[in-house]
Amino acid sequence: MEKDDLRIVKTKKALYNALINMMKEKTFEEIKVSDICNKALVNRTTFYAHFEDKYSLLSNLLDNLKKSFTSELEKNKYSTSKEYYIELIKIFLTHIEKERDTYLAIAINNRNSILTDMINDVIDNDVITKLKNDENLDATIPKDIISKFFIGAVINVGMYWLYNSDKYTKEEVINYLIELIPNEKTSK
Repeated sequence: MEKDDLRIVKTKKALYNALINMMKEKTFEEIKVSDICNKALVNRTTFYAHFEDKYSLLSNLLDNLKKSFTSELEKNKYSTSKEYYIELIKIFLTHIEKERDTYLAIAINNRNSILTDMINDVIDNDVITKLKNDENLDATIPKDIISKFFIGAVINVGMYWLYNSDKYTKEEVINYLIELIPNEKTSK
């Protein structure tokens, strides 16, 4: 049983890698299941044993990316809102760094919306959860406005860095954001 599970993991990994490498060269719409199978050295019968079609392969790849990102966000430890948002962007940039090939493959030749939708969903869930548990939150600002403001900032900075990581290091971006994000309000 373990041997079968390992073969399945290896097969799926080969298919994911084939898809990612092909998406660097052409759009997802141009890629055929037979192309993916040839690149992965997997026969079509094996492909269809695991995936319904190329869309389910991409969906599964994105689900794994989403689970990985969500898992990292769950480790976010902070004591102030500023620390939370700085850690959030650190985690996001580290995730981009670790999964750079996948992010670039999806973003460059393909519709960026599927990637930003996935990122938006993960960050939105995390921010909304954080806002629900934050006793120091200014109650005059609706949580959905706060959430959308920070989500937009995090996604835009992350995607900008993905395309321009040769211009700024991850540490430089984080240091700029530390300066940019205001400190907590102090009680008078």
